[in-house]
Amino acid sequence: MHPRNKHNSGYDLDKLIAIEPALKNFTYNRSDGIKSIDFTNPDAVKLLNKALLKSDYDIQVWDIPAQFLCPPVPGRADYIHALKDLLDESNLPDKVQGVDIGTGANLIYPILGSREYNWRFVASDINPLAVKCAKTIAELNKLPVKVMQQKQPNHFFKTIIKANQFYHFSMCNPPFHASEADANKGTRRKWKNLNRAPQASLNFGGQAQELWCEGGEKRFILDMISESVTFKEQVYWFTSLISNKDNIKPLKQQLKQFAAEQVKVIEMEQGNKTSRFIAWSFFKP
Repeated sequence: MHPRNKHNSGYDLDKLIAIEPALKNFTYNRSDGIKSIDFTNPDAVKLLNKALLKSDYDIQVWDIPAQFLCPPVPGRADYIHALKDLLDESNLPDKVQGVDIGTGANLIYPILGSREYNWRFVASDINPLAVKCAKTIAELNKLPVKVMQQKQPNHFFKTIIKANQFYHFSMCNPPFHASEADANKGTRRKWKNLNRAPQASLNFGGQAQELWCEGGEKRFILDMISESVTFKEQVYWFTSLISNKDNIKPLKQQLKQFAAEQVKVIEMEQGNKTSRFIAWSFFKP
């Protein structure tokens, strides 16, 4: 994990249980004697998130409806810290403003960015219930976040970024799968890898718009790149997570066609897992 990630040393479950006592119901001792929770249980993961956000980010009120995406906080924090490094390398000012595309009901990136670095956010989503939940989280925790509904689902920045506004970055966790069938297949495969009987969803949950879109992740980011050209003078760094590394090459090709001045792929290590995001800018270094 990133050196500044608060979760580098793992979880202090006793401390977290003291904060969220219900979490105790989902703990067990592993074969090596270390206390853990059942990460295949969505209720356990949600309670863990609640406890982590209270303990490490002073988020006193946080909840999401059943079946909405429940993000792993440590991995999401890595994106924020790596993005901070990118902004520092670009010598951008300290009073940073960003856009979170597809913030979801959980509002996780604006929570982490505002608490870690005092960033201000505009956060958007196409799902009205997600917007309502995210607004509640922002208001009850007094976060410097404006939550907006994207009423044109085929757009990313249009209607969200207004004329004469400037943002230092945009960020996004795009839907990965190309169809609902692909999403279900991926879920079954993950249950098989866990040697567990298949269930309707994994611990992370997720609404349709969060998990799949026509053309999948590749099409989603290609369309985002195309639209970013219109806003090239209003956002310094456009960024998006990439789950499939095979998508990097076609994305870079499209950015070359659109004459992006800077393109970076930044990898983040979380244990045995490597995640990454692509960043592009139409400003010269």
